[in-house]
Amino acid sequence: MRLAPAALALLVAATGCSVAGAAGGGDGRTTVVVGYQSKTINTVTAGTLLRSLGYLEKRLGDKYAVRWQDYDTGAPITAKMVAGKIDIGSMGDYPLLINASRTQGVPAARTELIATTGYNLRGGLNMVVVPPDSRARTLADLKGAKVSASVGSAGHGTLVQALERAKVSGVEVVNHQPAVGAAQLESGGVQAYAQFVAWPGLVVFQDKGRLVYDGSALDVPTFHGTVARRAYAKEHPEVVDAFLKAQIDATRYLHENPLAAARSVAEDTGLPAEVVYLYNGPGGISTFDVTLKPQLREAHEHDVPYLKRIGTDFPGVDVAAFVNDSYLRKAYGSGYDAARADTANPAKITGTDPVCGGVVSDPETASELWLDGSDTTSPAATPTCLLRQIAAAAGKTVRAAYVPDTVTGTRWFADHAVWLREGDEFRPFTTQDGADAYREEHPEARPITYEDALKESAA
Repeated sequence: MRLAPAALALLVAATGCSVAGAAGGGDGRTTVVVGYQSKTINTVTAGTLLRSLGYLEKRLGDKYAVRWQDYDTGAPITAKMVAGKIDIGSMGDYPLLINASRTQGVPAARTELIATTGYNLRGGLNMVVVPPDSRARTLADLKGAKVSASVGSAGHGTLVQALERAKVSGVEVVNHQPAVGAAQLESGGVQAYAQFVAWPGLVVFQDKGRLVYDGSALDVPTFHGTVARRAYAKEHPEVVDAFLKAQIDATRYLHENPLAAARSVAEDTGLPAEVVYLYNGPGGISTFDVTLKPQLREAHEHDVPYLKRIGTDFPGVDVAAFVNDSYLRKAYGSGYDAARADTANPAKITGTDPVCGGVVSDPETASELWLDGSDTTSPAATPTCLLRQIAAAAGKTVRAAYVPDTVTGTRWFADHAVWLREGDEFRPFTTQDGADAYREEHPEARPITYEDALKESAA
């Protein structure tokens, strides 16, 4: 049962402690309740990966019992935080704003954004997918269509902004949980699917969809973050400190062991490791960094008017009052300001290109090959070099091959990219729309299929 704000405030005032934190494990330990989204793999350093590594439990010690609660979206986490039944949670940028608005009038439930999990400065974590055989090539082609989205989610927010910018009207948004929407796309119940990481990549990887809109084209930062109930944080600062330090540890582990981390998340979530690695690997769509960067706060301010217009009963929120990095500064230490100012992805594709030769150093072109049966991946200096590697590996099965979009840098599956040949170079794009826009400025570039690009790169 969800407590009314006044009743919740009265209960907490009477007991003198938080509702969730007060519930012990029956053995004298204080229970810490953490809400997370296992399949939203941009939150793994505060959820799935953190849980599997056991870093939080190790830092808290025997006085605390951690109870992990898994959800598909941020909405149920917010509902339980309002009711005082979750102490710390993680969710996307739009749900974070809704979380703040739902709790800001309830002192006992009021939340604060205390850290980032991962982000993409251009917006590439959210995408729109259509069926593989759809005639839609751009958002304009979706006029009159039904589009599945989780209302109030980051994916929904990107869809609304993208349609508005493209001046496309007449789109009907159907509210679905991500898994339900994916099934509806496959069955023909909807004509498109707008979702957040990792659902678009999963649908495309399974050959059940084709990317029609890359959120990076919007060029508006999107991110996920860690939120805590303010009253709980004040009462248990040692728990918040332990959580943030454990999240920092998990972030470091992900950077140092990207393939192992992807496999661990895949095993725990049922997602293909290839999809997890698309987002969370070196040069991935997501940049994992706990610091609360000014660009992300500005994006939150930018998102507020959109949330007011998409039917989520969103009254607005004081973003400045919602963001609190004091706990993180203490947990991070003296290097916080320098890290906060740095937006370079610390997880880079490195090594020596085995076919083209030389050290792989340019993150704008660095690509990666994962052959079946291999415990390691192979770096490529450019997408053209990656194609040559695949051609040279004839007879071996490609588990996944990753290339960056020529313009936006969004990491994507090479066999699902749209390819152009320009001179001796082969240039990949996440969408047909992106490739067409490039050709307008580079008329010498010609379309080529992935299969033909492999053959011509070898020659």
